[in-house]
Amino acid sequence: MIKEKMMSEYIGKKVPGNVVFKTRVRDESVGGSNPYRWEDVKSGDLFKRKRTVLFALPGAFTPTCSDHQLPNYNKLFSEFQACGIKAVYCLSVNDAFVMNNWADSQDVTNVKLIPDGSGLFTKKMGMLVKKDNLGFGLRSWRYAMVVKNGRIEQMFEEAGKDHNIETDPYEVSNPETVLAWLKSNP
Repeated sequence: MIKEKMMSEYIGKKVPGNVVFKTRVRDESVGGSNPYRWEDVKSGDLFKRKRTVLFALPGAFTPTCSDHQLPNYNKLFSEFQACGIKAVYCLSVNDAFVMNNWADSQDVTNVKLIPDGSGLFTKKMGMLVKKDNLGFGLRSWRYAMVVKNGRIEQMFEEAGKDHNIETDPYEVSNPETVLAWLKSNP
């Protein structure tokens, strides 16, 4: 009951649309051994005029995120597409260099990784937590959401959100749970 109440506070709300993500995009015209250029991506542009899924996690290269969450969302992308999802985004409070290297190391081709380096989007979502006990600093709480035309349709927030907790729950923000909801809510 508490979990349902907590998630329902997000339903129908607009996602923060005015956050600028500092991304790095491959551009061969740059030349050299690191042919990338900076490209600003406005958060509102990610969600407008389509149905998307965003999942957020504490950090790139961390065990649960690397062993389960990111690879499974990537692997199940075609099932998301079959449910009308146009894009799946992975957001973390990490910089563009880290997110690009993580995507490369995971051979991610279907999920777009979003660097929320300063945690601005995460803070506006109310999901910024301290993880100083792990040496992480400020990070995202683990959650997933289905967004249609910039509005949250459903939220999958892990239980126990608080600062510096010892556990790292991963029960409701997984792709299987989100897919099950999508299949019953076309």
